[in-house]
Amino acid sequence: MGHGVRVHVWGDFALFSRPEMKVERCSYDVMTPSAARGILEAIYWHPGLKWRIDHIYVRKPIQFTSIRRNEVKSKVSAANALQAMNGGKKTLYISTKEDIVQRASTLLYDVDYVIEAHFEMTDRAEAGDNPGKFKDIIMRRLNRGECYHMPYFGCREFPAHFEAFLGDCVDTAYEGTEKDLGYMLYDFDYSNPEEIRPMFFRAVLKNGVLDLRNCEVVR
Repeated sequence: MGHGVRVHVWGDFALFSRPEMKVERCSYDVMTPSAARGILEAIYWHPGLKWRIDHIYVRKPIQFTSIRRNEVKSKVSAANALQAMNGGKKTLYISTKEDIVQRASTLLYDVDYVIEAHFEMTDRAEAGDNPGKFKDIIMRRLNRGECYHMPYFGCREFPAHFEAFLGDCVDTAYEGTEKDLGYMLYDFDYSNPEEIRPMFFRAVLKNGVLDLRNCEVVR
């Protein structure tokens, strides 16, 4: 993993939604690999590289809290938008007075992680692209706090602060323990754009570390 990075991320709240909870959201115990990938892509994305998450370190105890939020229960129809663009008389707004609904969410609070990841070159890399160039750009952006958009923990209203982690070892909140977290969302399989499928894995937190290098993925 010569071109790996460690990124320290932290924030007040996080919501890594379990897909089996359809209406009222409930978070996984720790950050999902897909959420970690999303944070890194918010900091630096390029078609010539692909992020691979190796470890997620949990630096603070897992804590849950509940909140209630006002949400809307409908969305603007794409078909209506297309008809309106073609001159049809279709409603293109959502009335919060009619569609508002209050829902509870179970969140994580006071979260602190270190994401350890590496990147692989893809066939979309340009002639001048190389791993050393990408590594320099990534570290420069981390040191300057630059990002394409503000990274977030599962939902955009829960921003993730970030910086490069430069220490030799990462302290966790669960040294000397092992915690089985059950099946967790790993990522999505985009190999067939017509049928994007979720992938899951058995998450085990050992010494406060989620090891993703050789986990068995279930589709």
